[in-house]
Amino acid sequence: MYLRVSRFFVATMLLIVFATAHAALGAPAIDFSLRSLDERTVTGQALRGKVVVLAFGAAWLPLSRAQVEGVQKLADEYGKRGVEVFWVSTDSDSEKSKNYAADDQLRAFARKHGLKVAVLRDPDGQVSKQMGVDQLPALVIIDRQGDVSGAPIGGLDPSGNLTEKLAPRLDKLL
Repeated sequence: MYLRVSRFFVATMLLIVFATAHAALGAPAIDFSLRSLDERTVTGQALRGKVVVLAFGAAWLPLSRAQVEGVQKLADEYGKRGVEVFWVSTDSDSEKSKNYAADDQLRAFARKHGLKVAVLRDPDGQVSKQMGVDQLPALVIIDRQGDVSGAPIGGLDPSGNLTEKLAPRLDKLL
């Protein structure tokens, strides 16, 4: 009887230790909610099970104009493999702000630069901050479990190939 109780106790303790260690080591899934220009709400929860790229930028930022071309090429290539790609505008939605952009202005920006992926809004920058973004433009990759995969990729080489830069990280997650 003592041996059975000891085994049960040891097994229970090991289970608790492993569960606690796993929770401590794994970052919690990022939960976010962003509004698209077509009034849909895109959430982290709804995207679980998919690899996602969030490209944060602003219509007023010259580097974002170069970024959207690379983002669309990335979406064209990796969308076929199941990667969800979004461009996330950090432009303000307050008319009083100097960085204000109305939804129609963002639609025109996307059209002008050939961006066909869904445009989401993060007007107060809460989601970008939550994901560790500290500069624009920036890219965040989210794995199938909803966790941010690696550090955000900040800045942009206007002459660089965004698809080639992200390929190793994306291929590893697919």
